[in-house]
Amino acid sequence: MFFKQTLLNPWVIFPFLIFLIFISPLVIIISSLFGSYSDNWTHLLNFVLSSYIYNSFVLIIGVSSISLILGVGTAWIISNYNFFGKNFFDWALILPLAVPPYILAYTFTGLFDSFGSANNLIRDVFSLNPNYVFFPNVRNIYGAIIVFSFTLYPYIYLATRMALINQSRSLLEMGKTLGLGKFGIIFKLALPMIRPAIIGGLMLVIMETISDFGAVEHFAIPTFTTGIFRTWYGLYDLQTAMQLSSLLLIFITFFIFIERLSRKNVSYTSGSPVYGDIHEIKLRGSKNYLSFLFCLFPLSIGFALPIIELLNWAVNYKLDFFTKDFIKNSLNTIYLAFTAAVLCSFVAMLFNFVTRIHKSNFLQVMNSSLTLGYAIPGLILAIGIMQLFNLLDAYFFIAFFQFALTGSIVGLLIAYVMKAYALSNSVIESGYLRISPYMEDVAKTLRASNVKLLRRIHLPLLKTSFLTSIVLVISEVIKELPATLILRPFNFDTLAVSTYIYASEERMFEAAAPAIAIVTVGLVPIYFLVRTIRTSRPGKKTKDAKD
Repeated sequence: MFFKQTLLNPWVIFPFLIFLIFISPLVIIISSLFGSYSDNWTHLLNFVLSSYIYNSFVLIIGVSSISLILGVGTAWIISNYNFFGKNFFDWALILPLAVPPYILAYTFTGLFDSFGSANNLIRDVFSLNPNYVFFPNVRNIYGAIIVFSFTLYPYIYLATRMALINQSRSLLEMGKTLGLGKFGIIFKLALPMIRPAIIGGLMLVIMETISDFGAVEHFAIPTFTTGIFRTWYGLYDLQTAMQLSSLLLIFITFFIFIERLSRKNVSYTSGSPVYGDIHEIKLRGSKNYLSFLFCLFPLSIGFALPIIELLNWAVNYKLDFFTKDFIKNSLNTIYLAFTAAVLCSFVAMLFNFVTRIHKSNFLQVMNSSLTLGYAIPGLILAIGIMQLFNLLDAYFFIAFFQFALTGSIVGLLIAYVMKAYALSNSVIESGYLRISPYMEDVAKTLRASNVKLLRRIHLPLLKTSFLTSIVLVISEVIKELPATLILRPFNFDTLAVSTYIYASEERMFEAAAPAIAIVTVGLVPIYFLVRTIRTSRPGKKTKDAKD
């Protein structure tokens, strides 16, 4: 019955068209594994593929370990203890999310290179030899691990903090009555119960790490992403680049499958949750200072240091912020980001609308599968979209319309929507959960069409969710580098691309203006995240309502 409706109902056809657009680039990439293999593939297989795999795994293990310590540790301290600066760190620990890894990599280079700001400061303060180097070189895999860990740990902090806020206090009290000590409650009860949240945050960290291009390229670390880029742009071998992308895509899919399989048929909820107020332990003396320093450390490395260095470059070396190129790149960025945000939010709203109206589990599964685009590296999306456009141009657009999709902003918009759809869908879906289905039943009794139902009922009620989705997608699009670098039209630069070009040419001072603009826009979604955290605890809402 459902598939019969598909052929007749345009509202049902729409989700299938969107799904086809989303899935086509990935199918094209995977299909490359069944094609011919060139001499370049043989060279990669014999000489460099092992280093791609090794470096990628070292990055994953190193970044995961440090991010877990920082994210879970700070979330546990903030949730259970009262110490100096707690209210500040509660929201400030999220700030490193506003700094993309490639910008922290650029500022680390300017800070800790042989003649960087940090080494110059040490030499000036202690009157040392001009050639003396105190801080070691950071352009290596260990520097990359630090960069990724201190910019991505907020994913784990946010997930863990939200889980701890909403954790049932009755379970913890039960653990005490059963004789568990402090460490027993932490490692045998509290943390195992929030394992899905921790693993979810960790998965985001790993996906961001293996999909990054700017930071590893700047540090000259051979990984899958740098290998894909060099194979395409250095060897001009798109087929081999697609085959490398297929391996990375298979690894990402396998990791997602294993993570979800590990949670299958396992319950992490309490049958009789009691939330109440969290009884925070007041810390004094050395414990108070240690907790303060532990929370200050990741915030300083991941946010304060890069901001200070960028401002130092901007004020002391490069004051002409509003140059012609900067204004042009800013307008290009705003145009792309706003267009992609509106398009992505509109697609998410229509997809959720059709799923809600037709109450189809198949559409729900399809919608959920589209959210996995967030985990796919932008570089892979760019290659798949580029090859898709090459095929469409060769067999359709050029032949019939004398128009080429390749090199237009259409590819960029599709890549942005695929990457950011998970953000829009999450916001729009939560907005729909607050709309009573009885409103739709009343509208149907009044013979309202689907168009009127969407325009007169859903759109006004989803206005806040729609605007929030636009803001979140804009902040995500502005930071996207690899997809923009590959799919942008000729002579069309954005803030992210101009920052990358300046840094790759060692023109760090010129990179300050676009980098500061990117970080400033990245701070916008932090406001929404902080509001979500502060209003998320069920017990607190009940208490506030009584007051």
